Amino acid sequence: MESRVSLIELNDFIVRAKSVSYVGGGTQTTPCRTGSHDLKFQEGEFAYLDSYFGGTDFIGQEVVYYREEPVWAMNYYGKILVPGKISGAETGKIIKASLSMMYAEGRFLGGFNHAVDGDVYNDQSDGDVESFTGREWISRKGEKVYELVYHGGLIIP
Repeated sequence: MESRVSLIELNDFIVRAKSVSYVGGGTQTTPCRTGSHDLKFQEGEFAYLDSYFGGTDFIGQEVVYYREEPVWAMNYYGKILVPGKISGAETGKIIKASLSMMYAEGRFLGGFNHAVDGDVYNDQSDGDVESFTGREWISRKGEKVYELVYHGGLIIP
């Protein structure tokens, strides 16, 4: 597969975009679809859009554009597995703290564990920026209480 963009530049941009959008408390922009929550980030010839639906249980897609053409995307679906044991707000706090640590390492794919106030965030994935699948979850007192499944990769015309 041939890409129109350097994979190193793409990976670095994805990490920056993710760190300043949801995780960094980025400003929501005008929704591109009815009922969606959209976060955008642009830098040079790259642009990023994270568009999702829902709150506690949610589904979404992230797309990276290079020179106004889509070159990479990721789909995801996450939900609270044990309502009453963890709230959406607690989940968001744990995810943001954990992903901030992973992004500080210059990466966005799994093989990462992080403890936050006794809860444990885990992210495991297969593949790389070109093509990947993964799962993140939070355990509280040894019980999995939240899970998100994701997959994505390059878009080649």
